[in-house]
Amino acid sequence: MIAEAHRFNVAACGRQIGKTTLGIERIARAAAYEHWPCAWMAPTYKYLDEVWRALRVVLEPLTVDKSEQQKRLALRGGGSVECWSLDDPDAARGRKYRRVVIDEAALVRDLETVWQASIRPTLSVLEGDAWLLSTPKGLDYFHRLYQYGQDPLEPEWASWQLPSSASPYISAAEIDAARHELPERIFAQEFLAQFVQLEGAGVFRGVHSVARLEPRGPERGHQYVMGVDWARSDDFTVVSVIDASLQQQVLVDRFSKIEYELQTERLHKLASVYKPQQILAESNAMGLPIVERLQRGYRTVLGDQRPALPILPFVTTNATKAAAIIDLSVAIENGTLTLLDDPVQTAELLSFESTVLPSGILRYAAPPGGHDDCVIALALAYQAAKVEPAIARTHYRFAR
Repeated sequence: MIAEAHRFNVAACGRQIGKTTLGIERIARAAAYEHWPCAWMAPTYKYLDEVWRALRVVLEPLTVDKSEQQKRLALRGGGSVECWSLDDPDAARGRKYRRVVIDEAALVRDLETVWQASIRPTLSVLEGDAWLLSTPKGLDYFHRLYQYGQDPLEPEWASWQLPSSASPYISAAEIDAARHELPERIFAQEFLAQFVQLEGAGVFRGVHSVARLEPRGPERGHQYVMGVDWARSDDFTVVSVIDASLQQQVLVDRFSKIEYELQTERLHKLASVYKPQQILAESNAMGLPIVERLQRGYRTVLGDQRPALPILPFVTTNATKAAAIIDLSVAIENGTLTLLDDPVQTAELLSFESTVLPSGILRYAAPPGGHDDCVIALALAYQAAKVEPAIARTHYRFAR
């Protein structure tokens, strides 16, 4: 983790793996050798006391001033360590730090608000870094921060997932005993460090069992389809490609903050590689003029002519979205559709949720502040793949 660290680091670890020891090392080294102002933060005082005692012992040879009441150590050379309980989310407001460690971050009450409004601003002036360490607790904001670390489009973030078995100090027999004694989901969370939805089953079941493929290029005789979810700024444009002959996802292309001209060029490039039988693209808002442009072909700014693509519009309403999501969830649960082992897409599928509107109708969407672009692109691609299989498999058998 230390070797692969970025600016913001999220470690999802099984119980007793040593994540607190990692945090102490990160804080002590930065304060003692780099002379940085640092802070240790914990959900409550219960989680703070043991670490405070450990830091006092480790840093005692370099300590020039100590405050038990404020839980602050001033070190030779100018470094310092302050320890805070996040019982008070504004406790560290106004401070400036070069490194922050948040222990058991998933247990912090309203972690989203605490991180965004209180902790993250303390790192701005000194351009500091952060380590968020925890055993997972459902699909919460800690899970979303973990997703950032898995996303190649979030270069400041890194994340890792390590089970308790990664520690040399926990016997295999002890872990095996826990496996037999605990409910499956509890064991997966506490010892395997998996993000599981303990309250309710979620919209998509069986995601991990089908998300096992690596991206691959086109194969002779196979038929391909695509699903596209457009975006411009906050969200991501995602293109999902499915091999309709085998009902397998073969590619996810995901990008953001680029002009529509470049987005259409990127789609044309993918289409020239996979030669899809059908492209199903979301046509709400800015999607419709893009779809119409691609249907008739167009001339680029450099004067090159782009041919028409076999693209069809998908008008997203609550009803059409629900139908597509249900079809996709059934295909995943039954194992009839196999997916790429893509951490961003898997995280979106696991966190995707349904809520009951006042009218009694179910609404399907990402949790507040989350993304569902991969989910929607995949659902659209699967809608197209459902139309193609019979013809596609005939072509496939003939080619073989």
